[in-house]
Amino acid sequence: MKKIRVCVIFGGRSGEHEVSLVSATSVIEALDKNKFEVIPVGITKSGRWIGGDNALALLKSGAEASHSLAMVAPDPNEHRLVATAPADLDSAGMMSEEKIDVVIPILHGPLGEDGTMQGLLELANLPYVGSGVLGSAVCMDKIVQKALCLQAGIPVVDYLWLHAVDWHSEKFETVPQVAHSQRLSGKNQNEILQTIEDTLGLPAFVKPANMGSSVGINKARDRAQLVVAIEEAAQYDHKILIEAAIASPREIEVSVLGNLRPKASVCGEIVPSNEFYDYNAKYVDGASTLYIPADLAPALSQKIRDTAIMGFLACDCQGLARVDFLLERDSETFYLNELNTIPGFTQISMYPKLWEASGVPYAQLLDELIQLAFARHHAKNKLATSYQPKQDWFK
Repeated sequence: MKKIRVCVIFGGRSGEHEVSLVSATSVIEALDKNKFEVIPVGITKSGRWIGGDNALALLKSGAEASHSLAMVAPDPNEHRLVATAPADLDSAGMMSEEKIDVVIPILHGPLGEDGTMQGLLELANLPYVGSGVLGSAVCMDKIVQKALCLQAGIPVVDYLWLHAVDWHSEKFETVPQVAHSQRLSGKNQNEILQTIEDTLGLPAFVKPANMGSSVGINKARDRAQLVVAIEEAAQYDHKILIEAAIASPREIEVSVLGNLRPKASVCGEIVPSNEFYDYNAKYVDGASTLYIPADLAPALSQKIRDTAIMGFLACDCQGLARVDFLLERDSETFYLNELNTIPGFTQISMYPKLWEASGVPYAQLLDELIQLAFARHHAKNKLATSYQPKQDWFK
């Protein structure tokens, strides 16, 4: 039987570059080599593309190629990787120019999870795992994501947001407001800080709108910390999200799998080693505790799972997403905190572990995701892509 050629793309120009390498290692190891031929493609921190079997090792070593060694051809008729300069590839191994059947983009964060890579793959007419351009972009931007969830009747924590221009502007011009946009504009810094304190209270969480893995997130307990947190978040994104802090919430996560008729895994709970589930708690110290399934009343568990699917559909997700919730400790009030369209995918990451507990082991999960990618691609390619006017007015 002919093997399916799976291109796994990893690395990228993102603060989550290292997380991507760990996820890609697990995915490549878990893909059934009797079914799949793996084509690894790495993107360095400077944006250069490296192909070949040693691509993952090169990126882990921090190597930077002097030139790009591989690229996806954005030609809908090609379905292949092409070498940009074949003579330069001899030492690294010649990139195969056979057709690619499907792509698994294991790219966390901006320029990989935000619709940009998905747009390139759409241009190349390649099937790929995960959400499309719109769903990826919406879920990467936490502010847009929250607005869509609110529109769909899904509870989110109270929030405000500002653009770096709002924070640093000396003119304090008021920006025309969209209804319920929660944007802070037309104020000086002291007025912005006072509005945050009056509206959300302190402590509050400050986050870059377009970043994941808790990069750039801080909990501000007073005005001085709030200023520092806003400045740090602005280093990662021009849009800055400020959220009201829920006192000692339980952190509940649900994995969603599917396209138009998605299904939800059992609920899991994370008890972070730090005050909240920050980058260090997620990836470095290994001291956070996971409870799968979460200790929840059956009715509450089902309600959270149903809400995860609602959020998945409201944000136009497809393929997969991990949906994170905050649950008030002494009540059954919960809030959708975030949808992550390319969640961590190591053997110990919550997304695959929740599916394993739901009866779908890691290797089977990858199989299903690949089949979902083929199904969506097949359905999309059945749509008309041209229109013949009744008159040749354009000639």
